[in-house]
Amino acid sequence: MTAFFEAIKAILFGIVEGITEWLPVSSTGHLILLDEFVRLDVSDEFKEMFEVVIQLGAILAVVVLFFKKLNPFDGGKTEKQKLATWHLWLTVVIAVLPSAVIGFLFDDWFDATFYNPPTVAATLIIYGIAFILIERWRQGKAPEIKSPYAVSLKTAALIGCFQVLAIIPGTSRSGSTILGAMILGMSRTAAAEFSFFLAIPTMLGASLLKVVKFIFGGAAAMTGTEVTVLIVGCVVAFAVSLVSIKFLMDFVKRHTFTSFGVYRIALGLLVCVYFLIKGFAAA
Repeated sequence: MTAFFEAIKAILFGIVEGITEWLPVSSTGHLILLDEFVRLDVSDEFKEMFEVVIQLGAILAVVVLFFKKLNPFDGGKTEKQKLATWHLWLTVVIAVLPSAVIGFLFDDWFDATFYNPPTVAATLIIYGIAFILIERWRQGKAPEIKSPYAVSLKTAALIGCFQVLAIIPGTSRSGSTILGAMILGMSRTAAAEFSFFLAIPTMLGASLLKVVKFIFGGAAAMTGTEVTVLIVGCVVAFAVSLVSIKFLMDFVKRHTFTSFGVYRIALGLLVCVYFLIKGFAAA
């Protein structure tokens, strides 16, 4: 019965992950809030690993939805299209390097220093304001880059530098890369797609790092309940991600990111109020 109730909780975490991983609203901020109300009955070491590895389900959704675009061996593509796909993968690899290096070297320090409600609230609000300001700045300007295939190596490296900002909880990996790509002249659709593609090696690497630390960090082996939680969370994150990605791609064709900026500000203020009240109640 315990495993059943924990699986129900894992479904909730999978839903939140599947929605917020791709929308530029910070999955970490939402998971911190969810954890306040829905506590998984697992070890602290497993929970830290679970909140990252659950992203594997979300990654699979990108692979499924964009398999043709990402597959350089597709027999239906011309040689020119295959070369363009290889170029796309090269730009993705270049873009992932800055966060891979910084994350590998300072992952524990960033978690210990910034994984807290005040930081999450601040970054939610700051980047919410940034989305609104950048959308106003871009108003009436035609994008210079309208396809993820057209990203240059230099632009990819700069987008990768923006992704480093997402190491701080509450920033949003998709949010930082989309903002960076738009500042560099990409269209909303191209920025969103490139952000999705960049997520594949980024999240695979982050998940692998957390698994290795879990295994070699002295934590006990996963219990049967924890295995169930991990599998259920990943499966649900995959299913919900399919819907979320399709929604975002359709949304950005007709709307700006301003509404997400407003939502981030509202959520950041909510996080502030909630934890202030909680702090006064505990005093």
